[in-house]
Amino acid sequence: MPEIDVDQLAVALRDGAHLVDVREAEEYVAGHVPGARLVPLGQLPVRVSELDAARPVHLICASGNRSRVAAEILEDRGIPAVNVRGGTTAWARSGRDLEVGR
Repeated sequence: MPEIDVDQLAVALRDGAHLVDVREAEEYVAGHVPGARLVPLGQLPVRVSELDAARPVHLICASGNRSRVAAEILEDRGIPAVNVRGGTTAWARSGRDLEVGR
């Protein structure tokens, strides 16, 4: 599965990429990449139909581990997926803003 870093994610988001945050709701509310949609990893298998399978789904979590699992789930269902290495932690450490709340 393809992996990108947060610099590449920033470019992809400017180009209209679809970003799904697979962390738990409490983590998401505490701070997430602007524009990310929350679909917790535990809910992903039953919510796959909500995702646009016509374009790659970029997946992010806190560090890149849960999003890697999520990418495997999507790829097993024929949905192109891209894992964001370093996750939201790397995004914040890069000096980029986080949205707080839903």
